[in-house]
Amino acid sequence: MENFSKETIDKTFGKVFKEYRIKKKMTQAQLAEELDVSEKFISRVETGKSGVRKETLINYINLLGIPPAVIYKEFINNEELKAQIELVEKAGSLSTKQIEFLCALIEILPLLK
Repeated sequence: MENFSKETIDKTFGKVFKEYRIKKKMTQAQLAEELDVSEKFISRVETGKSGVRKETLINYINLLGIPPAVIYKEFINNEELKAQIELVEKAGSLSTKQIEFLCALIEILPLLK
């Protein structure tokens, strides 16, 4: 099993945060205001020079709409978990109605044995 350093984790999280901030068309200043932190802190997080506390991580996830699995996917070695993350990522591009249909379909799949 691979052990990941704090620096590697911080850089990976920062990359994901920046990607989702840009997808939301937010500036660092806007994000800083929403999270009640400084713009300098946002910059440091996005470059991997600072990490985030659990509370800030949860706020990032909620504000930017980041699926939690996406945050951790770079660190997952388990093939089953990787497949689940891939499904979550693909579902992210679907409408709410399509996701509801997919969930209903998944519920009946075990009945088709």
